[in-house]
Amino acid sequence: MTLANRITLMRILLSLIIFFLIFYRSFWSVIIAFILLTVASISDYVDGVIARRTRTTTRFGAIVDPLADKILIMSTFLAFASIRDLTIPLWAVFIILLREFTISTLRVLAALNGEVMKAEAAGKFKTAVQLTSAFIIMALLVLKAWLRKHPIDLDWLIWLSGHSGQISHNLTVITALITFISGIIYLYNHRELIRKSWSEKKA
Repeated sequence: MTLANRITLMRILLSLIIFFLIFYRSFWSVIIAFILLTVASISDYVDGVIARRTRTTTRFGAIVDPLADKILIMSTFLAFASIRDLTIPLWAVFIILLREFTISTLRVLAALNGEVMKAEAAGKFKTAVQLTSAFIIMALLVLKAWLRKHPIDLDWLIWLSGHSGQISHNLTVITALITFISGIIYLYNHRELIRKSWSEKKA
């Protein structure tokens, strides 16, 4: 197995750890989750660079790398939804999950037809929005955990902590809408692949 693929698999493992750390929601678990989310996000860039520079790009990596990104986002937002204070709307998380599963299925269809779906501009923008939202919400969780343990008399920090639920809610809704739109763009751009898969008959 190539180094790039090992890093990709590590990102999947980190996603599971991040989920449980956020779900546990202690002071240190939230901080560690924030650090691991940073590491996982950086690893997405690193494995791609390594694969290209060492010329070790593989079909496995082409399929599992975007899947690892989706698992990271899905596990993070599912963990957020479990925290009542954040008021994360479940319908928004469902839309994110639905889009990611749909496009993952599309990638499988492409693979079965001997094709590899490359990342598109809409997908890259969607991922950037998802990660930005996840980092902001994580930062708000860290802030709330920090203020509970170390109260600080700064109005703007207290305001941020007090409005963390509304901010997280709005960010998740915006993220869900952009995620949904990017999914529609992917489906439209690969409509011929879908049509071909529907019309094919088993031998």
